[in-house]
Amino acid sequence: MTTTPNAIDLSTVRWRTSTRSSSGGANCVEAGPFVDGSRRYAVRDSKDRAGGILVVTAGAWNAFLGVIRYGGVGPAGEQR
Repeated sequence: MTTTPNAIDLSTVRWRTSTRSSSGGANCVEAGPFVDGSRRYAVRDSKDRAGGILVVTAGAWNAFLGVIRYGGVGPAGEQR
């Protein structure tokens, strides 16, 4: 049996599909908190659930949401 170093147990993530995901499948994002008490969030592409997953701290996730909600992001990631 082969094990992956630092494997993350994704069974503890409460996934939600973004309300901005399109029904045509072009922009499909799922995100959710880990419910294991670790104060982390995971983000993945709904079209490729076995692909790469971004895991961030709750603080980083909340900062990201704040930028999206209140400031927006301009070209090349510049804050507006």
